[in-house]
Amino acid sequence: MPAPQTVPGMLVLAALLCLYTIPASAQTRDVAGARDYPGIGRFAGSVVTGYVVKDFDATRIQAAAFRDGQPTDARRLEGRIVRIAYRTNPGPSILEVSRNFETQLAKAGFETLLACDTEACGAIPFTESIDTLPVPQMWVDGFNYRYFAGRKVEGGRETYASVIVSQNNQDITAQVTVAELGAIANKMVDAAAMAKGLGETGHIALYGIYFDTDKAVLRPESRPTLEQIAKLLASQPQLNVFIVGHTDSQGAYDYNLDLSKRRAEAVAAELTKSFRIAPQRLRTAGVGLLAPVGPNATDAGRALNRRVELVAP
Repeated sequence: MPAPQTVPGMLVLAALLCLYTIPASAQTRDVAGARDYPGIGRFAGSVVTGYVVKDFDATRIQAAAFRDGQPTDARRLEGRIVRIAYRTNPGPSILEVSRNFETQLAKAGFETLLACDTEACGAIPFTESIDTLPVPQMWVDGFNYRYFAGRKVEGGRETYASVIVSQNNQDITAQVTVAELGAIANKMVDAAAMAKGLGETGHIALYGIYFDTDKAVLRPESRPTLEQIAKLLASQPQLNVFIVGHTDSQGAYDYNLDLSKRRAEAVAAELTKSFRIAPQRLRTAGVGLLAPVGPNATDAGRALNRRVELVAP
């Protein structure tokens, strides 16, 4: 006979149940920095519950339904990946929300690869093989969902889009994932290039330093660029630098100004902690969107504007 549930255990269980039910329904505005994908938009009355954009990443889509519990046309896509999760209050059906997205994607030039409902797709195993943001950003009920995948080629550029629509506590949940295929850009700038840039123009833009959206926590893949900054400073003991954070124009001015400063400070802190660079050699500043190097009206321009720069005093 199983042991009776203790009071602390029951409290933990109750807290977990609240985590998955109350906060998601209570959200009334988009998460910070979120926006709809151009040309696709959102279902009326929805709020963005999850928003992740990576200049280069990988995602998985299913271009055909499962057969005997196994994928028949699974595709791994690499390039610029946009993931946007939405929640819509009770009222519309899963099919209504999905059909609206499907119609909009068709207008945007996407040809259908797959459009299916739960059993026709492959039930629970199917949902385990697609790319979704974690709970509570996105919720997928493996017993009740609809999935769409589409592809378009325009100007030699290949783009895929998928939509998964499901339900949680009567709210409709949806995630749009867009993969703009492309090779990874070479964003590595070595110590020699940094020295050259500082000597010739007084500054050098670094695109190999990565942060999650709206955060000032360095991602592990930033280490190679940090190593090169440390190498530069070790080779020139007399050199002091400003570390300056930059953002694109998405979001509020004051928020971006603060975010860019915190990101610069995070770089300086890591150089001091992991590479033993004397803190007095590193001064930080954040200028937000005030020094763009590309147009903020385009995705490519915004990607150029999101950067960290080294500046010679």
